[in-house]
Amino acid sequence: MESNTYIFVGLGNPGTQYSLNRHNIGFMAIDLIADEQNFPSFKSKFSAHVSEGRFGSTKVVLIKPQTYMNLSGRSVAEAMKFYKVPLDQVFVFHDDLDLQPGKVKLKQGGGAGGHNGLKSLDQCVGQNYWRIRLGIGHPGFKDAVSGYVLGNFHKDDEDWLIDLLSRLSKTIPDIIKQKPSDWLNQYYNG
Repeated sequence: MESNTYIFVGLGNPGTQYSLNRHNIGFMAIDLIADEQNFPSFKSKFSAHVSEGRFGSTKVVLIKPQTYMNLSGRSVAEAMKFYKVPLDQVFVFHDDLDLQPGKVKLKQGGGAGGHNGLKSLDQCVGQNYWRIRLGIGHPGFKDAVSGYVLGNFHKDDEDWLIDLLSRLSKTIPDIIKQKPSDWLNQYYNG
């Protein structure tokens, strides 16, 4: 049975001390989508900040788990059960070290690639959700990864970051009107 509800999840860590971290680009995307698409204020539910709105006639639930990255899947599992949303109608926005800053890739299913938020989702809900991979670049050395992702974006990241988040927030309703791969090709590979 197909649901007319979609869930959009932003991965990040709660708290102002993390708000500008590269690891929180998923939260940033969800916040700007909520703002751009005129969603109501976030409320606490499912150990997450949740806002329910619409893209046209389709109900969309925006979720920012407040469990810290490593336990994000719990909130998403609760929300999926409550709203009766199948896994292929869940889109997860997350940082990706393997993509150049500002690049966007999309895939359904796959491995976690060392990302603890994705590992938690895989364990709690399965792997066949949509991953909207937001490039943050790589620090160049494996030993530097933790400090890099938990570090703040720099001033010189501002232009590409604002452009990326702004484009996402304006175009995201189209991802449910057409095939997700067509959305990606139209706005990010064209």
